[in-house]
Amino acid sequence: MSTHEGASTGVAAGIPSPKRIAVTHTPPTSLERGERSFVGRDPIDMDVARAQHAAYCALLAELGCAVTTLNVNASHADAVFVEDTALVFDELAVMASPGAESRRGEVAGIEAELKKYRTVERIALPATLDGGDVAITGRVVLVGMSARTNAAGAASLAAIVRPFGYIVRTVGMHDCLHLKSACTALPDGRLLVNPAWVELKDLAGFDIVEIPPAEPFSADVLTIGRSVVSAAEHPQAAALIGTLGFDSRTTPLSEFAKAEGGVTCLSLVFGAPRG
Repeated sequence: MSTHEGASTGVAAGIPSPKRIAVTHTPPTSLERGERSFVGRDPIDMDVARAQHAAYCALLAELGCAVTTLNVNASHADAVFVEDTALVFDELAVMASPGAESRRGEVAGIEAELKKYRTVERIALPATLDGGDVAITGRVVLVGMSARTNAAGAASLAAIVRPFGYIVRTVGMHDCLHLKSACTALPDGRLLVNPAWVELKDLAGFDIVEIPPAEPFSADVLTIGRSVVSAAEHPQAAALIGTLGFDSRTTPLSEFAKAEGGVTCLSLVFGAPRG
């Protein structure tokens, strides 16, 4: 793992290239002053946040990712939630158009990194789309209609990815910030869902696994191969994932939850370029 201004983590001579890349961003000192929609402003312990972020990155590395930790957006309070800046498909990267004006300056720095691995397309204003509102399973791209993502954003994304065989479906949602707060894909294509926060009719055709009601934020999980990473603060969900036959991993994220962040928010994980 490396922390730097933009250069990617290298692969030493003689060591096989990784199958996956994980792009992360250091927690900014201003994290406590970031955007909030559905949570309060509890104090954030930055020492704990940094330790939790380091443990998160270490787990990604353990799961086979080459982890790059950037520091290009240190002046942006929400920069650690790098997922919202882009979507990375096998064929290309799509730079998001964040719904919160305070976050729009983050995109350029992340684009510079992603250009090392993919050709890049962009969603432009007045279309808005946050990466956290997009859950991809196979060739189906689910886009949450949140306060941060509008119909024009979903339509722009659909136009960009349609030539590659992807189908965009919009999903109604409420009472949470992003779609991935309420719905993420498991390794076998089933969806882990908080049914209180999404319109289940918009997920017709998918097999649904409902989260434990006592852990409303536990639908946000990160899939890497057959491993599923959840927040350590959601032990019931982690146990449920284990019963489904997956490699269930946990990592503590209490300080990022105070900033309305979850497991997927802290990284962009994608396949390494072939060849």
